[in-house]
Amino acid sequence: MYDFTYEKPTEIASATAILGKDDEAKALAGGQTFIPVLKQRLNKPTVVVDLAKLGLSGITVTPTTVTIGAMTTHAAVADSAEVAHAIPGLAHLASMIGDWQVRHRGTIGGSLANNDPSACYPAAVLALGATITTDRRSISADDYFQGMFTTALEQGELITSVTFPVPVASSYLKFKNPASRYAMVGVFIAKFDTGVRVAVTGASQSGVFRHTAFEAALSTNFTADAIAKIATPADGLNSDIHASADYRAHLIGVMARRAVAAAK
Repeated sequence: MYDFTYEKPTEIASATAILGKDDEAKALAGGQTFIPVLKQRLNKPTVVVDLAKLGLSGITVTPTTVTIGAMTTHAAVADSAEVAHAIPGLAHLASMIGDWQVRHRGTIGGSLANNDPSACYPAAVLALGATITTDRRSISADDYFQGMFTTALEQGELITSVTFPVPVASSYLKFKNPASRYAMVGVFIAKFDTGVRVAVTGASQSGVFRHTAFEAALSTNFTADAIAKIATPADGLNSDIHASADYRAHLIGVMARRAVAAAK
C-alpha cells in the first residue's frame, strides 16, 4: 500500500468535511472492495476516512417500508426476521453475497456507493424503487444509478440510509460466478399493487438496468409464462471468459422466470 492519512471521525459532518475538501480522499465502509484495491496499488488516496463510528447501522421496519442504515452489514440484513417477513427477496439477496466473511464486513452503503456492475444490491434497490438518503438529500433509485461504477453521488457526499417500499411479493435469483460469487446475471422481481418492477445486474456493460419488457408483461399477468417468449437483446451485454453476451441474454430470461415462480 501507499502511505496515507487515516481518519476515523465520530460525526457525519466531520467525515464529509474531510472528503469534500480533498478530491483524493476516500471513504472506507466495509472495505471488501476498497482494501483489495489498496493492496494492489490501484488507488492512491491521500486520506482514508473510516465510517465505522458514524452510527449509520441499523434496520427499521414499518408496515410500508424497510429502512437500512448505510453501514449495516449484509449478514445483518440476511439474518433479520423482520426484513425476511417484509421483503423476502431482499433478505435472500443479502444471504447470497460473497461468503461468510464478506457478509459480516461488507455494507449496503459501500456496495451502492461503489456500484459494481455485478453487485447484487443495485438490483434490489432499482427493482424496489428504493430511496437513497445521503447527508445532503434523497435520491430515487431511477436517478441514482448512472452507469458502471457511476452514481449520482457528488464529491464528499455520503449515503446514510436506504428506504425500500414493501412490495406485495419479491424475489431475487442469480447465476453466480463460481469463484467470486458475483452475479453473472441476477434478476430481482418486485410486485406492487401498481405494477411490477424488474431489475437485472451482472449482465450489462452499463451496470444494473430495468427490464421494461418483462415489467409490462408481468404487470398484466404475473406468471413465468408471461415472459417466456420475450427475448432480451444481446447488444450492450457483457461478454467475457465466463459467458458470452448471447448466453447472458439467455440467462436473463431463465433467471427472471425462476424469480417470478419463486416470488413471495
